[in-house]
Amino acid sequence: MVSRPGRRLAGAAAGVYAPASMSTALSRSVGGVSLTTQSHYVIRRKFWSVFERVFRVFTGDGQLIMYIQHPLLKLREEFMVYADEAKTRPLLRVKSRQVVAINFSYEVSDAQSGHLLGSVQKKGLRSIIRDKFIILDPLGVEIGYAEEQGAALLRRFFPILTSKHAIFVGGQQVAFIRQRFRLFTKEFAVDVQPSSVDPRFVLAVALLALIAEARREDAR
Repeated sequence: MVSRPGRRLAGAAAGVYAPASMSTALSRSVGGVSLTTQSHYVIRRKFWSVFERVFRVFTGDGQLIMYIQHPLLKLREEFMVYADEAKTRPLLRVKSRQVVAINFSYEVSDAQSGHLLGSVQKKGLRSIIRDKFIILDPLGVEIGYAEEQGAALLRRFFPILTSKHAIFVGGQQVAFIRQRFRLFTKEFAVDVQPSSVDPRFVLAVALLALIAEARREDAR
């Protein structure tokens, strides 16, 4: 039974879909921070961007674990996720498969080994009203989705309204992203649940959802 968006699951997410290709060799730490013990993250970016959007991902106690410089003017969308602002420890590579498309697909791979963690496909036409992303495992099998929650259509006209997104895998909610109102920054609380999916991939899905939201807001 699918949990209601925003409602945290009690205990471990039993019964979560666990394809063999995604349940082995998972990265469970970033920069010495164990992701298995983390249930809360904070993502921040500046309110306005000119040439690039900078996202920072923190643990609940304020430790930086991901740093992203997302370019705005690149023809084929591609960016790296680093573990530090000095960009000395690459974690993930996110790359669009297409230059022009309605349903953009993004591959998320380990920056060191090149191992594909999974793919994320945006449902272009459907996202006009409510953003939705299909989540695929490394073999291309659909295992879940991420979807904008709440008054999505109203936010198209009044972007000052805070956003919400939920991520589901195997029918279970594995993450919920809730925007916090701030005057000069965009801040998002991310609550995650234990699952068979690499925690870095879950955070990458969350980032892609927030990048899509930022792109739509910048286009206004």
